[in-house]
Amino acid sequence: MPKRTDIHKVMVIGSGPIIIGQAAEFDYAGTQACQSLREEGISVVLVNSNPATIMTDPETADRVYIEPLNVEFLERVIARERPDGLLPTLGGQTGLNLATELAEAGILEKYGVQLLGTPLSTIGQAEDRELFRALMREIGEPVPESWIIEDEGALAELSRSPEVPWPLIVRPAYTLGGTGGGIARTPDQLREIGARGLKLSPRHQVMVERYLTGWKEIEYEVVRD
Repeated sequence: MPKRTDIHKVMVIGSGPIIIGQAAEFDYAGTQACQSLREEGISVVLVNSNPATIMTDPETADRVYIEPLNVEFLERVIARERPDGLLPTLGGQTGLNLATELAEAGILEKYGVQLLGTPLSTIGQAEDRELFRALMREIGEPVPESWIIEDEGALAELSRSPEVPWPLIVRPAYTLGGTGGGIARTPDQLREIGARGLKLSPRHQVMVERYLTGWKEIEYEVVRD
């Protein structure tokens, strides 16, 4: 792939504190990305809330901002630095969520910032449970029986349904490592876990699906240059 000549400054979003479900691999990957960008002559602006990382070392980027990772502070950095591109994918779930919020708030368009890496539409398809389920069905991939829930009324109605194949697993949308989810074996558990998932999901959305207990899971990670 030929080098792009329209990108001279890139803002990289860090992953914030090292917590369960989002470990130090993002710090390492982000550091390597910053170094690679600088080797190509691209100026790097790094924003991260965690000073105790390799990524926030002054030698890693041209400008380092240790600031809260939220839309308000990111817009301030964008307005000041005026990057040509934004690279959010090295910030894990935090970076993906922030990129989505920045785009939906019109901030990227306002300052002429291009989203680099994974397109916004693809992030949405992977993170939004309903869109992901629709995509899997479109390409013929089998998925467990499931329901998209966006309010506690629908959750209560589902818990009373005689057709529910217990146990069920609750999967909130746009949360880190499945935060807020869990396995429900009774109607009370479903209402409790589902309500928690709705509160923690930035989109106020959970997917409730048949729990495939006893099945083996095979996970693939595909990297493309």
